[in-house]
Amino acid sequence: MGLFSKLFSKKEKQRSAPEERTTLSIAVGDIVTYDLRDYEVVGKITYRDGSYEWYGYQLLEGRDTLWLSAEMDDELELGIYKKIQYPISKPYPKELTYDNKTYYLEEKGTASVQGEGRSSNLKDTETNYADYSADDGSHFLSFESWGTEIEASYGYPIESYELKILAGTK
Repeated sequence: MGLFSKLFSKKEKQRSAPEERTTLSIAVGDIVTYDLRDYEVVGKITYRDGSYEWYGYQLLEGRDTLWLSAEMDDELELGIYKKIQYPISKPYPKELTYDNKTYYLEEKGTASVQGEGRSSNLKDTETNYADYSADDGSHFLSFESWGTEIEASYGYPIESYELKILAGTK
């Protein structure tokens, strides 16, 4: 083979198939289909409180933003959350009312945070969080402190079969 044929020969690049994704391994750039809509994963937050770890994925479709929460306790727990306006201050109360429904404090604590994508500015920070549940478990309220601001979210549980994940990256 001559010099020119080596320089100009086309080498086939081998492409490996993207990894199969689960709700605990979603990456920024993936596509998540939920409720017949395709959302791009534009941010990911990994929370750690002691040895316990859970994830928050920022999903974007047009101007609509949702958060998918995923954690493995005794079983996989998933929730869909939307940011809301709710006036609250620390210390977090034992119960509160939202939309004429009473919510009770389930857990609170401090978590170290690692962010990716749009959440990359949250690297090596901490948040004080509190999670509330309605009596029947049908809806949740979640609060996270970021500096002097407390972000509030309203959500509900979902099942893994309600999601389809398409890997956008390796």
